[in-house]
Amino acid sequence: MTAVHYEMTDHIGVFTLDRPEARNAVNAEFASDMEAALDAFEADDDAWVGIVTGTGPVFCAGADLKAIASGDAGGLATKRGGFGGFVWRERTKPIIAALNGHALAGGCEITLACDLVVASADATLGLPEVKRSLVAAAGGLFRLPQVVGKALATEMILTGDAISAERAREAGLVNVIVPADQVMDAARELAGRIVVNAPLAVQASRRVMLEAQVVDERALFGSSGAAMASLSTTEDFAEGPRAFIEKRAPEWQGR
Repeated sequence: MTAVHYEMTDHIGVFTLDRPEARNAVNAEFASDMEAALDAFEADDDAWVGIVTGTGPVFCAGADLKAIASGDAGGLATKRGGFGGFVWRERTKPIIAALNGHALAGGCEITLACDLVVASADATLGLPEVKRSLVAAAGGLFRLPQVVGKALATEMILTGDAISAERAREAGLVNVIVPADQVMDAARELAGRIVVNAPLAVQASRRVMLEAQVVDERALFGSSGAAMASLSTTEDFAEGPRAFIEKRAPEWQGR
């Protein structure tokens, strides 16, 4: 099976996350497939804009906690793309996140790594890692404050609570909200407004815009990873995923 499907038509490359039975959670196959799809997208001169969406009612629930509980967390990232083969991948072309449903934890971080966001009206976005004795190590801890501001980001990160698509739009994280059955149509319409323009000019404009927001993201990813590594030696780190798998409230020890 393939965890991420890729196809390109009319200058638009579509990446479809296809693990609906696991709420499109990221595992090793997902990360590898996403990296391969991005390779194809970036190498194709006829592919000008990308769209990332999911199969089923959830966009992406983040890391596969069963993989983490089994000690296979390292497989959730690739060397070039980071988590999900995506979050720190260097790209030249814009990508739209088409949120067919909830974007939580690593799913929210994948969204933050995209350039534009179209969301279902009933979608939510959040970083609930602290609820499982984890940290948002795939960019959320520094990208979310850059987008929505310190106050809301702090609330989301420290409580682990998600926000509605409407509140995310008001905060600047979401561009367009539509009913669930119109998400891909709206994403394609937005992509169509981009592909009518000169592709190299779009890419150059995106590059300069990102350079204007220069931060040392590699160093910040390193800090996020160090925080996760420190947590991984604690009793609570094992308890979080275990409680999720056993469908019970976690019993934190603070050690």
